[in-house]
Amino acid sequence: MDKFLTWIENATERSLTKRKAKRAYNKAKKRTFFSETLEWIDALVFGVFWVIIFNQFLFQLFLIPSPSMVDTLLIGDRVVVFKDQYGVEVYPAGPKLSEENRRVQRDDIITFYNPEYISKGPVFDILSQAIYMGTLSLVNIDKNEDGTPAERLYVKRAAGLSGDNIYFNNGNVYIKAAGTGEWVDENTFREENLLSSGPNRSVDQSLYPGLKAYARITAFNEEGISVSSELIDDFKKIQDSDYSYIFDYYEYSREYQSAKAAIAPDSLSLRSALAVYRTGIYVPEGYVLPLGDNRDNSQDGRYFGPVPETKVNGRVVARFWPLGRIGIFSEG
Repeated sequence: MDKFLTWIENATERSLTKRKAKRAYNKAKKRTFFSETLEWIDALVFGVFWVIIFNQFLFQLFLIPSPSMVDTLLIGDRVVVFKDQYGVEVYPAGPKLSEENRRVQRDDIITFYNPEYISKGPVFDILSQAIYMGTLSLVNIDKNEDGTPAERLYVKRAAGLSGDNIYFNNGNVYIKAAGTGEWVDENTFREENLLSSGPNRSVDQSLYPGLKAYARITAFNEEGISVSSELIDDFKKIQDSDYSYIFDYYEYSREYQSAKAAIAPDSLSLRSALAVYRTGIYVPEGYVLPLGDNRDNSQDGRYFGPVPETKVNGRVVARFWPLGRIGIFSEG
């Protein structure tokens, strides 16, 4: 990697020297509107080219598009992503150089490729990333059908590492770290391991019975089974609250699958689907489980599972905008 970075540095020096000599030569010539225009175009192309090179191999500017990392990162925050942390990609989403000894550390704030992203083809993927990097994250031509920017990259916190088991209950996280035999709630685990206090909850635990009642009512209605008055009373608790929507899809799905399995106890597929929720998520070797700090409003590893470390493209090291929130993020 050092040789590669040295090559970039030397290439930059050669290019700048050549351009300096060319400018000195042009000054001696008679200047015209056409020559001035060509010089401006040349300078623009040169600048964009090297911005892309540095963004691809050294660092990248990233705009936070969603509330999944609140309060650590807010929508519209602009951050610096260090691209050399876990090995450098040869091209966007491509193979990495020198990644063997560059592992994700627990609690790192990472950027990684969205596992649920639908590619529009390798040419478009690379072109859209080049434009995004070349304009310092100001222009994103990769859009969803509704016109909103497609989230090719996610930013989350590395909550689970290889060998960990992560269990979720009512939105709370429990960790059985690799090499240990007991579950520890996340807050205790963080205190004992001197980790950050970034993750936060915003939903009152008293609302979960209503969410579970909603899931069971949905399952029973699909099967034509009558619903008890107790379930209806529990459901009304969230109907009358600010959280009348499904605020925790993971817990909702667990309760829904549980109700379905109770209705058809002989169904192996339903029992298998429920077992995933009961045993938690195991993080295989070479993978990481990313979770958003805003645990009650984050599309993260609970839904798409562990992510290969080869798909992690950088670590968030600093926030540079807005000016009042400039800060450095320590390494996990």
